[in-house]
Amino acid sequence: MKVLVVGSGAREHAIVRSLVKDQVVDAVIAAPGNPGIDGLALSEPLADVTDSAEVLAIAQRHGVDLVIIGPEAPLVAGVADVLRDSGIDVFGPSAEAARLEGSKAFAKDVMSAADVPTGLAHVCTTIEQVIDAMDALGAPHVIKEDGLAAGKGVVVTDDRDAALAHAEACLAKEGGSVVVEEFLDGPEISLFVLSDGVTVLPLSPAQDFKRVGDDDAGPNTGGMGAYSPLGWAPEGLASDLVARVAQPTIDEMRRRGTPFVGVLFIGLAMTSRGPRVIEFNARFGDPETQVVLARLLTPLGGLLKAAATGRLDDYDRLRWADDHAVTVVVASHNYPGTPRTGDPIAGLEEVEGVPTAYVLHAGTTLDGDGRLVSSGGRVLSVVATGADLSQARERAYAAVELVELDGSHHRSDIALKASRDEIRVT
Repeated sequence: MKVLVVGSGAREHAIVRSLVKDQVVDAVIAAPGNPGIDGLALSEPLADVTDSAEVLAIAQRHGVDLVIIGPEAPLVAGVADVLRDSGIDVFGPSAEAARLEGSKAFAKDVMSAADVPTGLAHVCTTIEQVIDAMDALGAPHVIKEDGLAAGKGVVVTDDRDAALAHAEACLAKEGGSVVVEEFLDGPEISLFVLSDGVTVLPLSPAQDFKRVGDDDAGPNTGGMGAYSPLGWAPEGLASDLVARVAQPTIDEMRRRGTPFVGVLFIGLAMTSRGPRVIEFNARFGDPETQVVLARLLTPLGGLLKAAATGRLDDYDRLRWADDHAVTVVVASHNYPGTPRTGDPIAGLEEVEGVPTAYVLHAGTTLDGDGRLVSSGGRVLSVVATGADLSQARERAYAAVELVELDGSHHRSDIALKASRDEIRVT
């Protein structure tokens, strides 16, 4: 089987890394890929991942049997539709189904119809509506841009002025709207659920860290680290969420005539009233994918092909390593603001000397002299596994210390509370 992976980040690097271990996968092509992926797969240039015609041309040129679309933008833009219409199997939802991520208002409507437990929410198109919603729901204020925002369109704050400023910035955009939500207390969980449009199959839950600084300080980012599994999560959580959230949502999407094929990313809070969905995404999350796939023993290529072709019911259960996995993101100077790029990266060969540790590329490129340099905000995901969470953390941070990138920063507390058994579900 030949597989094309669309995307260029650490998520796609993790997917490619898993695919090349699958005996049914003969070749992996990445578009556009990155310097880390180049060592594992053939990379094809792709200036715009939302360019359906070019993605189709690459898939046809290589005669691929499956296309895996990593980022959300091409899904919302309908790249999967063009590929399917051309007879190519795709792991990734249609544009209509991807509205579960592309529009938070649409996602809330689906949750309501499917009786999915979630927080109260108001969709607002004027600042007056925002003020009324904030008054009704109280602080902390949760203001979400209704469209795609690369994980940085959400503000959670007690500062009323800051909340209003974010809402005004979102509303100022063409067709701008925001969702004002009830604040959900409790630890957060990310759960990926594979779907072939009918059958759903959960992966192992993970937890990520959105704020840029230790102790969840500072603004939201695309994610600064993650770990899996969650030793503190209630027994049977994944099965419970399939029954209460995933299956009803997939059933509702099929009822609407827009079956969801791909991965439904459920972000939820374990509140004092039970699990409540914060949001849906229509693709694998980053950086959670890096730790979930680090533990998955079931061959990935065959699994995603089954999802793309309506055969997920061939799988009774998935196989997982007993290890724990941690990833720490190394970010550029000034991220999540305007990141500085072009800084040389060194020390990656030394990381190979740390047991189980490896580096996944996110925002890297080669300069004119062939040197590896930074090209984005989140530059690298450093991953390690261990017999327990403390050992996985120790190895991951030992590897991070070997990475040389001027002005870079990372959180020092990824999975720290969990390793100390300090997380409680009330």
